[in-house]
Amino acid sequence: MDINSIYLLLAGLVILVLGANLLLKSAVSISLKFNVPRLLIGLTVVSLATSAPELIISIKSALIGSPDLAISNVVGSNIANIGLVLGLTILFSPINITKDIYNYSWPILMFSAIYFFIIISDKTINNFEGVILIIFLIITISFLIKNQHNNEEEVDLEVKPVESMSQSFLYLIVGGFFLYLGSDWFISGAIDLAITFGVSERIIGITIVSIGTSIPELATSMIAAYNKEKSISIGNLLGSNIFNVFAVLGITSIISPLTVNDVNIVNFDIYVMLFFSAIILPLIFFPKKFVLGRVEGLMILSFYLGYIYYILM
Repeated sequence: MDINSIYLLLAGLVILVLGANLLLKSAVSISLKFNVPRLLIGLTVVSLATSAPELIISIKSALIGSPDLAISNVVGSNIANIGLVLGLTILFSPINITKDIYNYSWPILMFSAIYFFIIISDKTINNFEGVILIIFLIITISFLIKNQHNNEEEVDLEVKPVESMSQSFLYLIVGGFFLYLGSDWFISGAIDLAITFGVSERIIGITIVSIGTSIPELATSMIAAYNKEKSISIGNLLGSNIFNVFAVLGITSIISPLTVNDVNIVNFDIYVMLFFSAIILPLIFFPKKFVLGRVEGLMILSFYLGYIYYILM
């Protein structure tokens, strides 16, 4: 095994997370300085910043000729957000479900997953389809803002803004550089590992890359659960999955059209993503209504571990 590939992968992940955190602080601070409503910041700026690692990795993967890594990163992240992050979080601390989840968030999530399934069925996502994805992103954000205008006081940006504007711009520059450098190292390490172990970019993307980029969400959710904070809910994870499809895939395919080389992404992985998206609704009502608890967490986590075991064998 090439130990340097592992070092490169881990170093890239650390730099990616640091860059995303700096970008998040900077973006929120600058937005607040210009009096942008907190709700709008939460639905746009925060979502973009927290999805920055997935976005940068997918774009760079596509540009260097590794579209399978770009696509499997999104598919794997969406599966990991529910199967791993949500599974572990509710296994540790149950979450109460609000009406917004099954009235708005889950239907939009299913629409994004089904539309992703439709456009990837021909094994390509072209520039036009990327533009449509961005249009759906804008419609989704507009819809959520319109239907959540009465919840302004409840919006928690979960980040302390920087007081100085000059410091905000410094964080923006450093954060952007860290994202670029970290993604370069992370992708190089991932591809080297794929070559070393003789596995496809799809496997690396769905396992190492997607789990790696989901670590910030997992850490945040677990800390919030430990502190008995309910602000980190299933809604945040569903929103992240929606954003991954509409924004990450949309922007990436506009910059560089994506073509699937490993048919397992289309023939198997996309169905698993649909399954994890769909399973949320029945679990909201059964076995305990409007609560996702330890039984559901164990079930979701078991499905996820079974999936990872299957693709690795």
